Amino acid sequence: MHVVSISSLKGGVGKTSVTLGLASAALAAGIPTLVIDLDPHADASTGLGVRANGKQPIGQMLKNARRARLQDQVVASAWQTKAAEKKSRTRIPVLDVAVGDAYTGIYDRPDLRTRDLRRLTQILSRTSGYQLVLIDCPPSLNGLTRMAWSASDQLLLVAEPSLFSVAGTERTQRALDLFRREFAPSLGPVKVVANRVRKDSAEHTFRLGEMRQMFGESMVKPEIPEHPEWQQIQGAAYSVHQWPSKATAPMLNQFDALLKEVMASAGASNR
Repeated sequence: MHVVSISSLKGGVGKTSVTLGLASAALAAGIPTLVIDLDPHADASTGLGVRANGKQPIGQMLKNARRARLQDQVVASAWQTKAAEKKSRTRIPVLDVAVGDAYTGIYDRPDLRTRDLRRLTQILSRTSGYQLVLIDCPPSLNGLTRMAWSASDQLLLVAEPSLFSVAGTERTQRALDLFRREFAPSLGPVKVVANRVRKDSAEHTFRLGEMRQMFGESMVKPEIPEHPEWQQIQGAAYSVHQWPSKATAPMLNQFDALLKEVMASAGASNR
């Protein structure tokens, strides 16, 4: 089970969109996947078309980390239901969600105790059946993000090619170095994903060059371009791979390539 945190210091850079794009690619590839929505705004849960419906959201599971059984509380995504309806499918793909909720906010503070940082790790240690776990973190470096990092094998830092986002990503990397030394010495690779890239923007072209210089081999290819249909896809709670438009074909390829990069890191960490 490969656990990946998708993080950013700055909001509005498309962190949740990258999480959903990876989940869509995993569903299309038939990789059993769990999405944990740690952001108190719960946008990933909305995009995946789920509600708790009597199940415990992730905030309540964190509160009862010693006893919580995550697999009893997850909800099948609406995307999974749509995929199962396709007659060509001989096997129903798995895409489950640990539903987000505002209650998680009680842990999103800078002074979270070390034992509290292990709550998600405790829960995942009793979880099986998934090949990939994607954790959508809040846009901060407070307790919830550090809780996710403690439980992760790999980190993806999402950045827009703009001044403030690039500077925020650099600060996040410095914070990660300190965090790894103190709390997570076995934490695996940290990769930077350039998102919402506009090829016709001179500023974006300049900042992308700056990012490549700053982050070097940590930069992931491909870069994810801005797409005019992305907001509509998320608003309809659809997987991008299920969206009935040929215009999204390049975006499918980009998220498939990003998933391949993530899973290659999983293979490397298991050797």
